[in-house]
Amino acid sequence: MTTIHPAKITKVLPESIAAEIGFDAGDAIVTINGTPPRDLIDYQFLCADEVLELEVLDATGKTHHIEIEKDYDDDLGLEFETALFDGLIQCNNRCPFCFIDQQPPGKRSSLYFKDDDYRLSFLYGSYLTLTNLPEKEWQRIEQMRLSPLYVSVHATEPEVRIRLLKNNRAGQILQQLKWFQERRLQIHAQVVVCPGINDGKHLEQTLRDLTSFHTGEIPAVASIAVVPVGLTRFRPQEDELTPVTREKAQEVISQVKLLSQEFRQKFGSSVAWLADEWFLIAGEELPSEAEYEEYPQIDNGVGSIRLFVKQFTHAAQELLPPKVSPQRKLTWVVGNAVEKAFQPIVKQLNAVEGLEVNMRALYSDYWGQNISVTGLITGHDLLFHLKGQDLGEGILLPSVMLKHGELLFLDDMTVEEVARQLNTEIFPVAGVEDLINTCID
Repeated sequence: MTTIHPAKITKVLPESIAAEIGFDAGDAIVTINGTPPRDLIDYQFLCADEVLELEVLDATGKTHHIEIEKDYDDDLGLEFETALFDGLIQCNNRCPFCFIDQQPPGKRSSLYFKDDDYRLSFLYGSYLTLTNLPEKEWQRIEQMRLSPLYVSVHATEPEVRIRLLKNNRAGQILQQLKWFQERRLQIHAQVVVCPGINDGKHLEQTLRDLTSFHTGEIPAVASIAVVPVGLTRFRPQEDELTPVTREKAQEVISQVKLLSQEFRQKFGSSVAWLADEWFLIAGEELPSEAEYEEYPQIDNGVGSIRLFVKQFTHAAQELLPPKVSPQRKLTWVVGNAVEKAFQPIVKQLNAVEGLEVNMRALYSDYWGQNISVTGLITGHDLLFHLKGQDLGEGILLPSVMLKHGELLFLDDMTVEEVARQLNTEIFPVAGVEDLINTCID
């Protein structure tokens, strides 16, 4: 039985109900109307009531009983240390392509933590495999209508999925999808293609099986992302995996494009989309913006490049001035996967008089990858590629390279450490407006 810990508050939003009452960071909620919340889902559900009785532990360990009357669904204005107050449901699979097993030892412990938690899937869109859920958790998903969830399927043929996940329970995926369908609940599916294991006829079978659940008013399978396996130089040598070659990428693109056309005629939607990486590996043009429909798989890198360029173009019209003074020279660091796609952005930035932005598109020496996405570039890579070079006034650093909320790279180097060694300033930028404002400010 997992212990439920009091929900520790890290922030009280100004002018909120909680601020009015006098909550402080460091306080912790023990119960809401007599029930200890297991997680953020419970907290939100329990706090929807108009009358709340809270048991609260303050930072000194003293217990307080607080009664609150508010409008139904009004938010209290609290943020917490973690979304889960009873601990993480851990992964019980041994997927050879798992990124966590492809890291060097000795880094921060959170990098090695394998979660497979349906609550994080519901709250934040992280992927889970459904192999580790006891009956009571299935019941909770149904009772609380926790939909959509994001599911790593990889293959629908039982023996292929068992081989990939190294878990006998993995073969139940089609029955589990039926369970979602019967309850009018939805999933977004992910298929990581490992050449020689779940590609070719197996990939076709998987996509056909999954789209058979894309029917009715609420399709059980709302969308599918097809993603290439990513391998690093730290992976175990006996993992039976082979990297995706240019030829393999071209083959998968042709195969999925054909199937998507068929699905569009049948369902009025492509249903299955290829991650941008396929096109970058294959050296092919990205699909047009219209093909991504509502971008249902944006967090899987499906259409993220097109969307970023589109958002930049819109923001540039409003925010980019004709001229900056004094003159500015900056270096924009990205993964080399997006080098070609981001050329129009660099061109627009450099059209501003007095502004010079040099894009440096890097591969990752740290991970041993020839083609690298921006989020995997590390502090080591910046030093490896940029040491001793003229970087202008500083580096524009996409915040996807950093730990959420912290100035820490994936290799545990800090932004401060890298800036010192490169003898330059580093400006973390999150999104297009931040990028533009940092360039012109």
